Amino acid sequence: MYGILCATPEELQAVAERLDLHPEPVRHGPTRVWRGSLDGEDLALAQCGIGKVNAAAAATLLLAVFGARALVFSGVAGGLDPELPVGALVLADWLATHDYGVVSAGKFTATASGVIPIGAPPLSELPPVGADVRRVLERLAEAVRDRAAGPVRLGGVVTGDYFLNCAATRDRLRARFGALGVDMESGAVQQVAEAWDVPLYVIRTLSDLAGEESHLTYPQMAEMAARNSALCVPELLSLLKSSAS
Repeated sequence: MYGILCATPEELQAVAERLDLHPEPVRHGPTRVWRGSLDGEDLALAQCGIGKVNAAAAATLLLAVFGARALVFSGVAGGLDPELPVGALVLADWLATHDYGVVSAGKFTATASGVIPIGAPPLSELPPVGADVRRVLERLAEAVRDRAAGPVRLGGVVTGDYFLNCAATRDRLRARFGALGVDMESGAVQQVAEAWDVPLYVIRTLSDLAGEESHLTYPQMAEMAARNSALCVPELLSLLKSSAS
């Protein structure tokens, strides 16, 4: 059983169109889940909603109730690297939450999520995904490179509970972590996946360059970005099935 997560209606629709799903979802609290299959493999697709709490809750639901043995997140992200264009596909091989930590003397210091931040070392680099996950992402990058709407990169994604509409903050995140994208869910899902000892595969297409104009670019490009990420999902599931056989 594979568990697939999307945050927004655009992301969900783009993925659902590529899968064989039961037309009616089941509802667990605020989360709707569609059961389905691909090439004989059972799957569950959930619209989790935006933000870390929603994403973590839906990920836990897919693991505890539906028995998912791997998680996939397909969606959009803001760009942190000015050299990487809108439409670029980022397969996350480094993941972290950037807005968890401690505030002292008027300064915020990020630390690893889930630890007591007092006395914890600063988060100075992004933790890598597991070697097996990275190998699958490398194969996925090669498989979709000729069909993607833009360049395909493996790289870091950082997560925070705000929409980034500030070039100065974008540049600070880029300088500190070297990440390519910023979103509002992936780091939280990674924390859940690690707790359950299951792999997570994060697929994000850049819908904007995070900065002062991102609130204008995102609505125009979100559907394109969601579809670009969604084209990877069936390919990824096929790779996971072949790896398991």
